[in-house]
Amino acid sequence: MADLKAFAEQLVNLTVKEVNELATILKDEYGIEPAAAAVAVAAGPAAGAAAVEEKSSFDVVLKSAGAAKLQVVKAVKEACGLGLKEAKDMVDGAPSVVKEGLAKDEAESLKKTLEEAGAEVELK
Repeated sequence: MADLKAFAEQLVNLTVKEVNELATILKDEYGIEPAAAAVAVAAGPAAGAAAVEEKSSFDVVLKSAGAAKLQVVKAVKEACGLGLKEAKDMVDGAPSVVKEGLAKDEAESLKKTLEEAGAEVELK
C-alpha cells in the first residue's frame, strides 16, 4: 500500500512535459490513449488558459468482437434494432460504427453493454 501511495505522489508531482511523455508511452507501448481533457487537468493551470471543449456527440465504434462473438452479435442486434444477419455482418466487419451522434451518457451506456458482452469498443 505504501508503494501505491508513493507512486500516486510521483504522478501528482509530474511536470507538464513528463505528463506528455507518459501519455506518449502509454499510447505507443500499450495502446492507451488518454483523453485530451485528462491530460489538460493533470497538467494544471500552468498548461495554459485554453479551455478544453467538451464533446456533445459521440460515435460508438466496435473495434472487435472479442472471444464472445455470439454475445456481441446479440448485443448489437438489440442495441441497433437490426436483424440477426445484419448484426452479424456488422460484427464481422469490425472495426465498424455501431451508432453515431449519441449523447455522452447514451454512448457510454451502449459502450458498457457491448463491453459486458465481450466486445472491444471505443467512443469517438
